[in-house]
Amino acid sequence: MTIARYLGSAALVTVASAAFAADPELLVFDWSGFEEEGFYVKYVEKHGVAPSYAFFGEEEEAFQKLRSGFKADVGHPCSQSVQKWRDAGLIEPWDISKIPSYAKVEASYKENPIFADDTGVYFIPADAGMTAIAYNTEMVPEEDVQSLQVFTDPKYAGRISLPDNVDDAYSLAYLATGTTDWTTATQEDFERASAWMREAHALNRAYWADGAELAQLMGTGEVLIAWSWNETPVTMSAEGLPIGFQREAVEGSSAWFCGYVNLVDGPGSEEKAHDFMEAWLAPEVTEYIVNEWGYGHANAENMANIDAETLTEVGLGPVDVPILAQLPMDNALREQMIAEFEKIKAGF
Repeated sequence: MTIARYLGSAALVTVASAAFAADPELLVFDWSGFEEEGFYVKYVEKHGVAPSYAFFGEEEEAFQKLRSGFKADVGHPCSQSVQKWRDAGLIEPWDISKIPSYAKVEASYKENPIFADDTGVYFIPADAGMTAIAYNTEMVPEEDVQSLQVFTDPKYAGRISLPDNVDDAYSLAYLATGTTDWTTATQEDFERASAWMREAHALNRAYWADGAELAQLMGTGEVLIAWSWNETPVTMSAEGLPIGFQREAVEGSSAWFCGYVNLVDGPGSEEKAHDFMEAWLAPEVTEYIVNEWGYGHANAENMANIDAETLTEVGLGPVDVPILAQLPMDNALREQMIAEFEKIKAGF
């Protein structure tokens, strides 16, 4: 099993695990939650401190913050943002000789010219997951989540939650309107998806920015149905809460992968940035991210050691419905998606 099978506002604060001091020589610009020490054990073993972190809620926010002059050493975009970050001059190649575990990263990514070309490796895949329907199994009948049209069902008005993330939101809207490959989406496909999303927006209780926020909304019963990363149902069900994960709605579900980039003119240590990336690809991170978060890991060699039962339990197993892979797409269309999503959220 390899990663290839899966395909808020910025909190500019410096944090580290409670167990370790924050390293002033390495600032990671990341999604909230990835500051957990399970992701960089070998970094702490080598340096005795955890990296410092600053957070963003979604990638466009991160992009604009970096464009405006915010400086960090390492960033964590997802695959579809890499070309935009490269074109803006925000990232520079990694020195792969200092990251030996890159050799174990899923081979197909090394062939993508957006991620790596003859000028260097600009993006190292790290994590992968699924986006599908999370639902309260005690209050939502299973038959109600057999279709993505549940997000436009008046029965659940004010009890659904959509992601405050343009790519995940549009993955839902495209699937719900019959598009399963957004790399070939037309203007008509986009307009049809946008119209559907406006219907879903009218029933939406709240846009969630990260898994913790969604878990709170669902844990209180305020939200019964959400378009969710598999992190939320995995962690909530582990706590004994009645949250299921429906990846086999008839229209399909989505898959994504993200990774790390070496930011231009980082204020800290290049050596430590590379040590951080090597630590992220270590075998213990595979065990941690799969079992504790329900996500896949870029280290294909280590992922091959995870049994099929575990992968199914965390929502990474095979399904018999379409999968919209959140791969790099036409930048002009994605810019339209970004602009339209902001309009929809504002009620226009």
